[in-house]
Amino acid sequence: MFDRRRLLVSGGAFALSAAFMSRLQAQQARAPRKLRKALMLYMCRDGKTLREKFEIISRAGFEGVELDSPSPISREEVLAARDATGLAVCGTVDSVHWRKQLADPSAEVRKEAVEALETALRDCHAFGGDSVLLVPAIVNTTVDYKSAYERSQSELRRVLPLAAELKVKIGIENVWNDFLLSPLEAARYLDELESPWVGWHLDCGNIVNYGHGEQWVRILGKRLCKLHIKDYSRKRRDGEGLWKGFDVALGEGDANWKALMAALDEVGFAGWASAEVAAGDEAHLRDVVARMDRIFSA
Repeated sequence: MFDRRRLLVSGGAFALSAAFMSRLQAQQARAPRKLRKALMLYMCRDGKTLREKFEIISRAGFEGVELDSPSPISREEVLAARDATGLAVCGTVDSVHWRKQLADPSAEVRKEAVEALETALRDCHAFGGDSVLLVPAIVNTTVDYKSAYERSQSELRRVLPLAAELKVKIGIENVWNDFLLSPLEAARYLDELESPWVGWHLDCGNIVNYGHGEQWVRILGKRLCKLHIKDYSRKRRDGEGLWKGFDVALGEGDANWKALMAALDEVGFAGWASAEVAAGDEAHLRDVVARMDRIFSA
């Protein structure tokens, strides 16, 4: 009886040990996350010319940059700075989508919004980027939810053939625009457009105020095309005001980076993740890179 009991205990311990080692080996064998660090151009406070800014951004440890479009900066200047420094222009941001909405009641304003989006797509293609960030609609007292949904989809359908031709995605971003407030609705909105050239640009800080980034990642899955990296503090929001929630350094707010990274692993996301935090000098940008590295290794 003693020998049988000892054998059972020994066998159980061996099984537990084997399971532990199997999990450990699986973790060690996991491929490193394929997240490429970029930032918004405004974050580089120093440098007089675009090339100087690109040089500073590259030295700080970033691989890419997002640029506004339409923009007064010429394509030639962007391409010259890109080629001289090796810094990738990973995408563009529609620079007028807050003022000229695809869902505006005015047909003329919608036309201007479409033209701006087309310019952003063409610029992105020229720069070698792969997506344009877009706020598709803003729900307010003049634009009701149903109209925002239907008008923005209608205008996007006009632009998607150009996106397909250029092979540049339109990335819808979650912002505080009172629209597409659920990941289930966001997924439906994208799927109804029936195009691989529209996806989701997930802002990991914006979502903290009303949701959980890891849940959005799992639901949106392959629809994700890019990430914006910033943090948000619910404590500061509750104590000091809504916008004060952003006054916190990366990794020091309430974004659940460990859970979010695990969710990204589950859906197989790989690609660009752009910092969108306060501007600063090169030392500040190096600190942002270090914080992003810690987040990405969570």
